[in-house]
Amino acid sequence: MFISETKVRVRYAETDQMGYVYYGNYAMYFEVGRVEALRSVGFSYKEMEENGVMMPVLEQETKYLRPGKYDELLTIKVKIPQLPGVRITFEYEVFNESMELITIGKTILTFLKTDSHRPSRPPQYLLDILKPYF
Repeated sequence: MFISETKVRVRYAETDQMGYVYYGNYAMYFEVGRVEALRSVGFSYKEMEENGVMMPVLEQETKYLRPGKYDELLTIKVKIPQLPGVRITFEYEVFNESMELITIGKTILTFLKTDSHRPSRPPQYLLDILKPYF
């Protein structure tokens, strides 16, 4: 299983009137987590897209356990539980500064050819990077 962690500071603009992270911003935090997780092992979304493959989100699940708060440094733990095929699953755990679990989530993305929007296998170099974790 592949696991990575990324930290994100909650900005004022990402909070609601109560000073809590607005629920819709967790999708953005998940995206930051997964992009940085893949970047940490040398994979570039930008390079993949330039080579004709994109990864749109098919599904997202989020469960809110506690609020994230303004100016907290959150830790986003990202897991890829299995080697990807035409789809790739990311699981998330978000922790506050006290390392209390505040949010859990999951996204399923698919690989599509940019020109035709048809399903595609993942790029071989992504599989080569991830194989040692499984």
